[in-house]
Amino acid sequence: MAANASVIETVGNTPIVRLNRIGSHTRARIYAKLEYMNPGGSVKDRVAFQIVEDAEREGLLRPGGTIVEATSGNTGIGLALAAALKGYKCVFVMPDKMSEEKIKALRAFGARVVVTPTNVEPDDPRSYYCVSKRIADETPGAFYANQYHNPSNPKAHYLTTGPEIWQQLDGKVDAFVSAAGTGGTISGVGKYLKEQNPDVRIVAADPIGSVYYDYFNTGRLPPAYSYTVEGFGEDFLPSTMNFDFVDEVIRVTDAECFEYARRLVREEGIYTGGSSGGAVAACVKLAERLNRDVSIVTIMADSASRYLSKVFDDEWMRQNGFLRDDPLDGTVADLLGMREPTRLQTASVTDSVRDVIERLKSHGISQLPVFVDGRVHGIIAERDLLDFLVRGGDALQPIRDLVESRFAIVELRNKVSLLSQFFAKDLTVLVMESGRIIDIVTKIDFIAYVSSTAARVR
Repeated sequence: MAANASVIETVGNTPIVRLNRIGSHTRARIYAKLEYMNPGGSVKDRVAFQIVEDAEREGLLRPGGTIVEATSGNTGIGLALAAALKGYKCVFVMPDKMSEEKIKALRAFGARVVVTPTNVEPDDPRSYYCVSKRIADETPGAFYANQYHNPSNPKAHYLTTGPEIWQQLDGKVDAFVSAAGTGGTISGVGKYLKEQNPDVRIVAADPIGSVYYDYFNTGRLPPAYSYTVEGFGEDFLPSTMNFDFVDEVIRVTDAECFEYARRLVREEGIYTGGSSGGAVAACVKLAERLNRDVSIVTIMADSASRYLSKVFDDEWMRQNGFLRDDPLDGTVADLLGMREPTRLQTASVTDSVRDVIERLKSHGISQLPVFVDGRVHGIIAERDLLDFLVRGGDALQPIRDLVESRFAIVELRNKVSLLSQFFAKDLTVLVMESGRIIDIVTKIDFIAYVSSTAARVR
């Protein structure tokens, strides 16, 4: 075998392996593509080299230039690798929740790393999006890689990752699952696989706190909240995320991401991180629901070596509440099963304030989901109606302008424990089954379940 001319030629053509233990209780075959075997240790090597090559071809990146990027670490490492080979300087901006291993890896390549707060809005001047853009604007000869809006991102996966998967599995692909961050992987691979077979199911895994799940199911952009797992989920909509190629979004918790990452290492010998754990958790959920002989393939995005101080450190896991016996290990279906069955009451944006008040009163409830064209549009609550009337509002006016988007969607199979995250943020929790809203879980329902479960545990 001839030697490669440079490390660039070793990017891609990563192996696919079948999981033998995880998911073995299902009828599906789950395959993992080991992207951490790229030279920079992650799937983002593909994107980084595509971005640099396209920028050079278009004259956006010239000799002696500086690459600037907002990154959770992996894209930065890929860009730093490319820069080291091609003689560019690098400045990377990262949120402060990222692991120390990633920061040290970037600095090992000689990159400058700027760390910014995690819990700020995307348009906040302190956010890593805004800081990176400002640095690019202020740096002579800078090229802003802009992975969230750079078409080279999905292009890399359309040209390489998708064809590799199709070839390696001889076209026997029933579903592709990807942890969705910038959306480049799922959009590029999804487009390619759909062109080969429109029936391939493309599924995004999304962490609790990210916007993708609610946006996909409602068409509205919900508020984003902090979560712990690194490398996927977003608090805004990148233009590199193309939902035209996505059939479903499956939500996963931080705990599931970390549990499956640790299981992948210990049970499958796959040395990968938390976003890969989240992807496999989504694969298992999909396999359980389909309950038939299918081939599901997913991406092992990066290496466990970048999370040794977090996901694979028992003390860190314990301090953050991820290693404990959880008395709330039941499902939302279990919670609903403990109360009397109720018929979901709803409202339309054209209903009047007076009509909605009468509906709330007659059913003894405090809030209603509001629908537009069969999709949940938001929530109307008694406090909003009261505030409106106290301010002198007309009771005959439609509720359209009073509808709030402060809601979260859960599924029957979701763990009860995640409800506390939503109630802590004062969100209304809607239950969805087969793409349809079927119920509301109230704080009283949750409290009743908690007290009952705690009594049984004692």
